[in-house]
Amino acid sequence: MSDDAYDAALDLLRRVNPQNITTNLEKLIALQPSLAEDLLSTVDTPLSIIKDPETGKSFLACDYNRDLDSYRSPWSNQYVPSLEDDDSPFPSKELRELEIKMNDSMDVYRDLYYEGGVSSVYLWDQEDGEGFAGVVLFKKSTENKKAQWDSIHVFEVETIGSQKAKYKVTSTIILDLSTKEKAREIGLAGNLIRQTEKEAEVEGDYGHLINLGTLIEDIESKLRNLLSQVYFDKTRDIIGDARSLSSLKDVASDKALHSEVVKGLQGL
Repeated sequence: MSDDAYDAALDLLRRVNPQNITTNLEKLIALQPSLAEDLLSTVDTPLSIIKDPETGKSFLACDYNRDLDSYRSPWSNQYVPSLEDDDSPFPSKELRELEIKMNDSMDVYRDLYYEGGVSSVYLWDQEDGEGFAGVVLFKKSTENKKAQWDSIHVFEVETIGSQKAKYKVTSTIILDLSTKEKAREIGLAGNLIRQTEKEAEVEGDYGHLINLGTLIEDIESKLRNLLSQVYFDKTRDIIGDARSLSSLKDVASDKALHSEVVKGLQGL
């Protein structure tokens, strides 16, 4: 029964307005609390921004740096709000050093490519003790939050011998655009998910940092181009087909045109 409920919840979330994904997810969890852990780890939602009171820097909150209702800051390595539980998850000392370097590097990348926004990187040890995993997050939004871009890259690093590693990356782009003109409001929202695998040589102390940075930069470039083709070009084609200068007498022609528009929307 739980598997059926889980599949039904995912199917429902795929069909409702993606702009309300966070609200709809909360309502589903309230209806079926037993699905909370599975849904939170599977369904990507727009990232939240939290300010670290110790460093004064902002960081991104997601399920990967959450413990109870607190979120670990990549800058101070402390949970916000603070927790008294000693069992809260933290990366090992070596992994924490790599996490600090990756946050500094991705912060530079964010400034160059996004010209603003917030970035965060979180790493954790694998349960089998081999390799490690992590997530790279980017968020950029306008002042009125009418346009938001969330980029989530979850990766696993599997060591192959002493000088080679395999990188498995699952990337999700969440795009939310809306504009209001007079009494009309137009919204465009959705997400794009892609998986990438690559083997590369690990050279020096910063080998993983260089390999992951290069891979994520390449993935983001490809996803941006793909989003431009899927969302903007397709929307432009639909709007162009919907526009008609024919007279109201051409009812049959209009019906055929409307049918084509519906097919175009279904193909998004």
